[in-house]
Amino acid sequence: MKNIIDSIEENPIIAAIRDESEIEKAIDSSVSTVFLLCTDIFNIKRLVDKIKMNNKRVFIHMDFIEGLGRDHKTIDYITQVIKPDGIISTRNNQIKHAKENNLFTIQRFFLIDSLSLETTIKTVKSVKPDMIEVMPGIIPGIINDLSKQLSVPIIAGGLVGSKEDIISVLKVGALGVSVGKNDLWYL
Repeated sequence: MKNIIDSIEENPIIAAIRDESEIEKAIDSSVSTVFLLCTDIFNIKRLVDKIKMNNKRVFIHMDFIEGLGRDHKTIDYITQVIKPDGIISTRNNQIKHAKENNLFTIQRFFLIDSLSLETTIKTVKSVKPDMIEVMPGIIPGIINDLSKQLSVPIIAGGLVGSKEDIISVLKVGALGVSVGKNDLWYL
């Protein structure tokens, strides 16, 4: 099987499973990678095995496993017994220990403002995950959805770094944009 990065590059849609009932849909789909966001100590092995038996890569989100601790022994157990293709976590210590166990690591970051962006950059350089996942993935789409469903005006803010960013969120329904970069205040 191709390496993980090549596999995702070839098929960039990843099935993020939040409920066990979605497993069959993911298996039947053309995705090559599955993020398992719902699991517990009773079903984790069965779900990982099922996904892998259907020639899909599977990553376990460590922050969402019910019934297992957050210590190094959990990573050891996941590595030796469950055997996913990798893990996802927001926690630096889990990413570091998983890398020591030769698991592929994806570190998840929530980018809400310029400070979280700076922290993300510093953390990635220090922890060195194999890949990162940033959220939100597509804020203009969310603003569009919200503006259609709500009658309250929406102001977009956080990580706005260019005139194009401002235009894109205004086009999809934001009333205004809060911007920290003062050179954008003069547009």
